[in-house]
Amino acid sequence: MIEVQNLYKSFYNTDVLNDISVYFEEKKTNMIIGQSGSGKTVLLKCIIGLLDINSGKIFYDDVVFNKLSFKKKKEIRKNIGMVFQGGALFDSETVEQNVKFPLDMFTIMTEQQKLNRVNECLERVNIVNANSLYPAEISGGMQKRVAIARAIALYPKYLFFDEPISGLDPKTAIRIDRLIGELTRDIETTTIINTHDMNSVMEIGDKVIFLYEGKKWWEGSREEILHSDNPELNEFVFATNLAKTVRNLRKSGHS
Repeated sequence: MIEVQNLYKSFYNTDVLNDISVYFEEKKTNMIIGQSGSGKTVLLKCIIGLLDINSGKIFYDDVVFNKLSFKKKKEIRKNIGMVFQGGALFDSETVEQNVKFPLDMFTIMTEQQKLNRVNECLERVNIVNANSLYPAEISGGMQKRVAIARAIALYPKYLFFDEPISGLDPKTAIRIDRLIGELTRDIETTTIINTHDMNSVMEIGDKVIFLYEGKKWWEGSREEILHSDNPELNEFVFATNLAKTVRNLRKSGHS
């Protein structure tokens, strides 16, 4: 269980997150949506402890995570998998070394056990015969799948994604969305995803949180979005889909 209570975050006396309270559904895909600058990424970084908060509480089960020492936070982070926007792979390390990194850092497995787990994770994201390749030698979609393989290496209880399909073509984006949905169900993880892509929301979102100017403006299911009377949410949903339609028309050669 992850829950945020009355979270405030500011930078240089400017409020970025204002009194955010939300409960993320266990073993489901929880989507955080909102336009650029609404606070999505800041909220995600606060939840996993990359940013300190000004006030409020962040619960992992019954533990107030933001009050823990660095050492105790590290214990909880063993249960967290994170996929950053762009994948954030180590350019100087191979696919195999990238996926093995959390195993080297957090486990006492033997080298053979680590390699077995690396191959299990790569197979799970449909990557074969790529262990010795470097990130620059594989496609953007493959890089994202390698990042996901690395994120699930430690059998995480919680999975976080920051704009997981950003920069991907529509076909690859659908594959990544479906992979995330499958992983959430198969390994029974609580998944939290930042996205501005409504196709992703409608494809795999179980619970949706809409941020607007640093505040939680709406929450509900993907089905409820279609019947919402929240004007800011409706404007965001319409603008997002309109922009995507225009881009697709341009790509297909229409003026």
